[in-house]
Amino acid sequence: MPTRQRPADTYSPLYFLTSVGAGGLSVTFFMYLMFWVKHPGRPVPVFEDITAAWATGGTAMHIGIAAAMIGIAVMFFLNLKYLIWNLNQFSQFKQTEAYAKLRSTNAETQLMAMPLAVAMSINGSFIAGLVFVPQLWTIVEYLFPAAMVAFVLTGLWALSMIGRFLGRVLAQGGIFDVTAHNSFAQLLPAFALAMVAVGLAAPAAMSTGATVVAASLILSTFFGTIALIYAVLAAITALNSMLHYGTAKESGPTLMIIIPLMTILGIMWMRQQHGLHTTFDEHVTAAGQFMMLTKLITIQIAFGLLGLVVLRRQGYFSTFITGDKTSAGSYALICPGVALSVLGHFWINKGLVAAGIIAKFGVAYWAFTAIALGFQVAMVVLVFYLNRRHFGRVFPAQVVPAE
Repeated sequence: MPTRQRPADTYSPLYFLTSVGAGGLSVTFFMYLMFWVKHPGRPVPVFEDITAAWATGGTAMHIGIAAAMIGIAVMFFLNLKYLIWNLNQFSQFKQTEAYAKLRSTNAETQLMAMPLAVAMSINGSFIAGLVFVPQLWTIVEYLFPAAMVAFVLTGLWALSMIGRFLGRVLAQGGIFDVTAHNSFAQLLPAFALAMVAVGLAAPAAMSTGATVVAASLILSTFFGTIALIYAVLAAITALNSMLHYGTAKESGPTLMIIIPLMTILGIMWMRQQHGLHTTFDEHVTAAGQFMMLTKLITIQIAFGLLGLVVLRRQGYFSTFITGDKTSAGSYALICPGVALSVLGHFWINKGLVAAGIIAKFGVAYWAFTAIALGFQVAMVVLVFYLNRRHFGRVFPAQVVPAE
């Protein structure tokens, strides 16, 4: 008889995505404050703006603020909880034969989920600080350099892991298994680098110091460009393998990794453009920003539909979500929904509203916003469902590690 255990007891580095997903959801709740709370003189709302809006706002504003702050607090707590759990589990996993095997196969890139999670937690920490720490904005210029150092160190860590992997597979032939490259799993390194890049771009949008803004622009461009190059090359080679061998069933959710990539790189671009505008007098029109965001949303919808078609044809949901098998890779389903919600808010507010296409807080505004909120709610439900399934239940499940 099989040993009764939790699925999470069979560890995979992809469980770092539990932390990433929760951190991303904290960002979706921050969108309420970002676009519904006035923050004059600042690019983002801070504790003082939130308390002022609470003091002067009506019931609707109170509900929005309360939901945002509770959501941020809960999801940031889960983000840190599962980051710490994963770091502890990974330290034990490194002593096993499974780790040595992982390091010798295509699946070595799963290790990139670790710097991805760390970068997400740094981003989440900054959001939590803005929302819950009074007077933080008075010392924010001192925090930007420290944050950039943290992101650069994380980025260099990620690059060293990528270099080790590429050095192994490119130094001699026959090591990389092309037949196992039939998914977008190899885009995970690009995802990690993009997360570093968007964090490095934050000072460009928020700092008033030209040196800090310039450093932010240079560093975020460096990591963002490498992420984009890596993503394009990995996607092209993966598509070739998928056309030959079909998509690996347990790695099906990776087909939608393009969705969070577009959100992260899109936010990086907007942060950079804001810094170029306020510090270096470079201007982007509202119409131009609207079109850029629309193109990103279109790419997301295209890959979202592609992913759903393949997942349904393969019976992924009935196998790994509601069936008797589990896979740590299922947590990759959270990121696309989170990304659609976040970029949806930006498209509505920085695209449609800014270009004068719809009125803020009008009927059309709330109709579009309801879609973004729908993705958010669905992902919140999915997070708790997967957490209960992987960490809470004890049953003789057949655990399938994602490739």
